[in-house]
Amino acid sequence: MPGRNGKQKPPRPQIEIQSSTTSPEEAAAIAAALERFLWETAPAPQEAPRSRWQETALREGVSVRSQLARGWGIG
Repeated sequence: MPGRNGKQKPPRPQIEIQSSTTSPEEAAAIAAALERFLWETAPAPQEAPRSRWQETALREGVSVRSQLARGWGIG
């Protein structure tokens, strides 16, 4: 699975509270609550589909390990 290098789909919104009546602490608390809400309600990450090449490589790797284990008395 290739890395995403910080690229999220859809990109996360930047949360800014612009109000002259709130204190910096209140604005930070509101922004933190919104961040937590977004995190908790985000859809679960989907597993990347495997290619046929990757499936075959995984199967071959498992079968090689099981053959080696019997040959050396391990397992």
